[in-house]
Amino acid sequence: MNTIDVRIVKLEAMRVASAYGFGKTPELIAHQKMLAYVRSKGLFDREENYHSYGFNNPNPSEGSPNYGYEVWVQVQPDIQPEGDIKIKDVPGGLYAVTRFQGISKIGQVWQDLVAWREDSRFKKAHHQWLEHLHNPSETDPENYVFDLYLPIRE
Repeated sequence: MNTIDVRIVKLEAMRVASAYGFGKTPELIAHQKMLAYVRSKGLFDREENYHSYGFNNPNPSEGSPNYGYEVWVQVQPDIQPEGDIKIKDVPGGLYAVTRFQGISKIGQVWQDLVAWREDSRFKKAHHQWLEHLHNPSETDPENYVFDLYLPIRE
């Protein structure tokens, strides 16, 4: 197993705008929808203030190149749904979090994070697994910087 740096984070419940993509590259579809939405609402002033969380929905299945991906961005109570963008209230939870760079590593890092949990005092939890992309304007996927959020409980 690779050694990874893990920190424990408690995410509070949040109100989010949700964008959905489906196809061979659903992450790109969902992120493009969300970026257009937050820019149109004046919520994207600087990239470092853009905090998105994404996850497969549904996961890829054998025999099909298509799957879904959902992106959440925390919003204030006055923000309303529009077009394909939905508004949701999502519960928080306790997470094991690790950071890495490069989309090609994402599968291995998820495996390493699960292995870390199995060797830790924490147990599996059932709230949403999350991927936080720190630099959504980056054009080279190998320069993407992610935090992976693995649900845990004591």
